[in-house]
Amino acid sequence: MSKSTQGILASYDYLDSAVDAIEALRHAGFKRKSIQAYAPVPEHDLEHAMGYGQSPVRVFALVGALTGTATGFALSMFTAMDWPLVTGGKPIISIPAFVVIAFEMTILFGALSTVIGLFINTKLPHLKPLVIYDPEFSAGRFGVYVSASEERVEEARKILVEQEPAELREDPEGVAHV
Repeated sequence: MSKSTQGILASYDYLDSAVDAIEALRHAGFKRKSIQAYAPVPEHDLEHAMGYGQSPVRVFALVGALTGTATGFALSMFTAMDWPLVTGGKPIISIPAFVVIAFEMTILFGALSTVIGLFINTKLPHLKPLVIYDPEFSAGRFGVYVSASEERVEEARKILVEQEPAELREDPEGVAHV
């Protein structure tokens, strides 16, 4: 049987209050998946409080670039061996001549795999409804949204209120999911 969840959105005027609220929620045992943070500009303090590490998109870029390099050399060698053109006694497979194609394939595959990795890691397109949002988050306020089960919603509310939010809203229907 599935437990129903409720959400609470707290709006803070100061970054430190939002960071302290997130850290308190994480310390109380709320998972990173159930907490969503909003900021008007990118803030490394929020990322650190949420527990984010290095971006995995760079691995996609590296694997794509190495695949592109191997594909570029393999394609050039295959075409040179399939349609040999012997000129002046030079070797059919000449690595320096294939570097340009390998470089271009490296850039192409690296860029495409970076875009694919970005879509995978950001879970785009969003098929579920987005969490509740306040336009004030784009104008200077910081927000923290917590999705909790019915048993833990009071605990989450208490933690958010301790940091003195400017506004506190609830999502009793559980429509907004993180």
